[in-house]
Formats: sequence, structure tokens, C-alpha cells
Amino acid sequence: MQLTERQKEIVEIIKKYGPVTGEEIAKMIYITRSALRTDFSILKKMSIIKSKQKIGYTYNQAFIDSNNKTLVKHIMSAPITIDESYSVYKTVLLMFEKDIGTIFITKEGNLAGIVSRKDLLRIAIGKRDIEQIPINLIMTRMPNLVFSIENETIEDSIKKIIEHQIDSLPVVRITEKNGKEIYKVVGRFTKTNASRLLLDILSNKNKEKSEVTL
Repeated sequence: MQLTERQKEIVEIIKKYGPVTGEEIAKMIYITRSALRTDFSILKKMSIIKSKQKIGYTYNQAFIDSNNKTLVKHIMSAPITIDESYSVYKTVLLMFEKDIGTIFITKEGNLAGIVSRKDLLRIAIGKRDIEQIPINLIMTRMPNLVFSIENETIEDSIKKIIEHQIDSLPVVRITEKNGKEIYKVVGRFTKTNASRLLLDILSNKNKEKSEVTL
């Protein structure tokens, strides 16, 4: 997501003067503090700025994004994973407990597969003993998995969701060990994450219009 001109101005002020309060920033750009509330919220969710009570806003030096784009790692959810030794039955129970449509399968902490409700429904309809069947027998495996890298843009990840008609993507951190790539699951990017970000953007635009009208 591209930052608005106002959000870019806020970031530059915080870089230069931080720690700086919301009231001080509002005075510098000649707008009310309340009108900036959504801007501050978005910038914090993107991990561009940080805030401390009674101190103010500071720039997050750990933020690495020269193009001012929202990265998957800024809005992803905590991952829900199970080991490949889980049975189909235990996987079904966890899926209903967490109310999710997809579960990520790991082997020694690394992404090994993905299983969806459709996969579990197919095996259940077959009337097989799902308490005895390990989940790794029915999961989708590498290299047929669709996933996001933590530094990938939201735009690219949404394109994957649309193109492959899926509800969520595992977010991975790729490292190398003994000449082999390791895919460590660090998050979960879903349609809900994208929808919440869109809502923040629309709310921000509506507030800006209200300020102009007033």
C-alpha cells in the first residue's frame, strides 16, 4: 500500500523531531489531532512508527521499506501449524476449534504441507479410519504450495489469493542450511487481514473528506 502524502509528511516529521507528540505534529501540518488518528493507526500497524504514552511518536529504525509499501509481515496473523505426525482426526478437531479453513503442516518447524477443509471432507466421506491416517498422507506438499515471503508486498500476496482462489497463505522466512533452503513458518496472511487493511484505508479517506467538508 502506498502511503498518502499526509502520511509521508508525518513520517518525515517523526524522523526529524521524534519523539514528538500527536498534538505537535498536528500543529506542524495545520490540522486537528483527531483528524490524524487513523493515519497514526495505519503507520503503527505498518510498523513504520512506534508510540509511548507521555513520550510521543518515534520512527521505527527496524522498518525496512524504501518504497513505502505495506509488507505482509506488517499485518499478518500468528500462524496455526501442526506437525506432520498429526492424525486426520486431530487435525479436524483443531480446525473446528480455531474456526479456520486451512492448516499449515510442518516438519521440524519448517513448512511441509497445507491441508484445507475440502481435503479433510474428501477423506471423511471415504469412511476411512481418520484416527489412524497421518495428515501427511493427504496434505498438499512442496513444490505445489502457494506461500508468501515475510518481506513480500500485500499487493503480490493478494494476487496469489485471487489467482489460486484460496483463503489464506502461509508466510515464511527462507534461510539456508547445509546448502538446502529452509522455509520457517512465521505467519499467516488471510482475506481477513487484507479486508481490515482496506477498511483502514477507506476509513482514512472518509475522515479526510469530512475534514474538507467541515
